[in-house]
Amino acid sequence: MQTSAVPDLAHTDARPVHWLATATAMAAVVAAAGLLQPKAATASQPGSQPQISTAAAPAPDPAGVQLPLECGGAKSVVTKKASGDLDGDGSPETVVVARCDAGSGTPPSAIFVLTRGNGTGPRVVATLLEPVQKQSVGDFAVRDGAVTATLLGYSSPDVPSCCPDKQEKVKWQWKGGKFVRTAPAEARGV
Repeated sequence: MQTSAVPDLAHTDARPVHWLATATAMAAVVAAAGLLQPKAATASQPGSQPQISTAAAPAPDPAGVQLPLECGGAKSVVTKKASGDLDGDGSPETVVVARCDAGSGTPPSAIFVLTRGNGTGPRVVATLLEPVQKQSVGDFAVRDGAVTATLLGYSSPDVPSCCPDKQEKVKWQWKGGKFVRTAPAEARGV
């Protein structure tokens, strides 16, 4: 009888059930490691509270802004306003249509873009339509980063100021650091 120097290792014969049990155990360990992650690191100093602001700043209010309109003795009035993010910085701007409160006729309109000042309140950052152009504003909107308006004007000085006889649809968009005016394809005269 011959004795072996190696002990009987019958329990080391791998059967399919052993491989299945090992694979299941490894899958459980990997899944647990994926679920048990440490908290995200923050760059705050010890004892300080992180300041997280999820609310966007409100759009500028035109009530406190001195609009650049020369109205003589009359006051200026805001006739329309709309807000939206026009330059893609995440903060909304307010666009206002304003005119002098002349009391009669159709005084020309102006369109101004307002933004939040650095602690100084809202301020005018762009003039899209000046009163010297002698146009009033019909439809007006701020949508998808653009200002659209229907401008009403006159074909000659003989046309009464109550009744504009020209119409132009226009659009302003922020491009290359300034507002660029275009006329949509459907623009037409009255």
